[in-house]
Amino acid sequence: MTATAAIHFHPEAYTISGPKLMGRNAAGESFLRGFVRYSGADQFWVQVANPEHAKVFAEIASSAGARKPIKAVERHALGALAEPGTLYLPGPGLGEHAWQRSLATANPGVPGWSLCGITHTTASARAMDSIVEMLTAPVQPWDALICTSHAVKDNVERLLSAQGDYLRQRLGAQRLVIPKLPVIPLGIHTADFQFPDAGRATARQRVGADAQTLVVLYTGRLSFHAKAHPVAMYQALELAARQLKPGQKVVLVECGWHANEFIEKAFAEAAQLACPSVRTVFLDGRKVENRNTAWACADVFCSLSDNIQETFGIVPIEAMAAGLPVVVSDWDGYKDTVRHGIDGYRVPTLMPAAGLGADLAYRHALEIDNYDVYCGNACSVVAVEVEKAAKFFSLLFASPALRQQMGEAGRRRANEIFDWARIIPQYEALWQELGEIRLSASPASLPAALAWPARMDPFAAFAAYPTHLLDLETRLGLSSHNIDELGARIESLGKLAMVSYAGLTRISPDEVATVLRAASRGVQPAKELLHDITAARRLHVLRGLALLVKLGIFVIADL
Repeated sequence: MTATAAIHFHPEAYTISGPKLMGRNAAGESFLRGFVRYSGADQFWVQVANPEHAKVFAEIASSAGARKPIKAVERHALGALAEPGTLYLPGPGLGEHAWQRSLATANPGVPGWSLCGITHTTASARAMDSIVEMLTAPVQPWDALICTSHAVKDNVERLLSAQGDYLRQRLGAQRLVIPKLPVIPLGIHTADFQFPDAGRATARQRVGADAQTLVVLYTGRLSFHAKAHPVAMYQALELAARQLKPGQKVVLVECGWHANEFIEKAFAEAAQLACPSVRTVFLDGRKVENRNTAWACADVFCSLSDNIQETFGIVPIEAMAAGLPVVVSDWDGYKDTVRHGIDGYRVPTLMPAAGLGADLAYRHALEIDNYDVYCGNACSVVAVEVEKAAKFFSLLFASPALRQQMGEAGRRRANEIFDWARIIPQYEALWQELGEIRLSASPASLPAALAWPARMDPFAAFAAYPTHLLDLETRLGLSSHNIDELGARIESLGKLAMVSYAGLTRISPDEVATVLRAASRGVQPAKELLHDITAARRLHVLRGLALLVKLGIFVIADL
């Protein structure tokens, strides 16, 4: 049977219908469609905080054509994750889930499961904290954090190395457990980017592009501080436009969305100043019809990303699937996806060396600068070589044959490597491998019985508070010899709102009757009162005896 995973599912992480279309949302929505379409598992598992979320997952699966049964795991039943064997998380936060797993598997013999997360941005404080936390949380060698590019894997390894150095220096740590860090790219649905000639003609008419017009497309969030600073692209297009043959012209289509009016005006001002010879067209990329128009109308795709919040960058492979030659920065995941001189061109980039950004990290750490300002300051000193970009634009503008050649090479690459039909089996092979590592681990390497230190049993954490601690040797007696009277009092007190609210600590009427009968024989240790209680319920009923003391039914002997 194909190895599978329970998908940690919250609708927000897998939707592109919200007011802010973020990269992680687009990646999550695309993954989920790919998973339900191409998974070889015979049923789908989901972990949900709300049963309604399982219904949303079922609707998504049904709309994608899947007809497999769905099994939901709620928060109170973590142990059920042992059956699928892996929990897939849509982010890098393995630590919290590793601690939760430790609570559920603290008892010997309870089977465990693997955790599998994925990187999106790794520059935010929350993401970096999640990554370094893996060294102090009970993460295991049979867990994994998927890195979507070799560049981001290097970033993750640098963070873990620095944290490891700290733990060795501060605590003398000798054994640090690091999860597997496989590199698996994000996928796309390549069929979404196939447009017939009639559709291309209509799309070009919509943006006002005739046969002599070269349409360059940038698509993605329009954010100069958090995605791609556009001045390099504008300047390069202006230089290339000046080299065009008479009658030719360039249109730049920017398909995305601005977070606010300030950013929208900033883009317009920069374009007017830096590329006056290029007409710019804005399309709201939150609308499906606009995205389709953008892909269908273009001759060349461009994304000169220069931001540390980027890790993979999915739009170049979408452009390749659409048959477009690409001009991208030689940056992060673009280094993995675009073959220079084959699918398009990668433009050299420049960043300050280590040691020149400590003040930026300091201000971010102290929250003097928020994440947007931190990313903006960092990208302001990342340079993309404008003249090289202009040269690559000119080569593509001058040769329809070259555009077609590179576009077809990119289309083949997208289909053969980046379609979800190719990526989902890599996920499932990873989950299979994690299961094999977990099941073959020697007993000495299995997690010891432990609790989450920051989420201790409250009766352990606050053990110094009471006068007495209730255990199996605590001697208890009844406050009255009239068993019927005590039973009636328990029933009436149990109806009080201030008693009934604590349903988790109450014991059943049959269990109450059992311990009352045992106590009618006189004062005795709690273990004797529990003699006829089933083993599975004995500790729960022991705790419930404290509630009966609270209600005045039992009294502590020997005071």
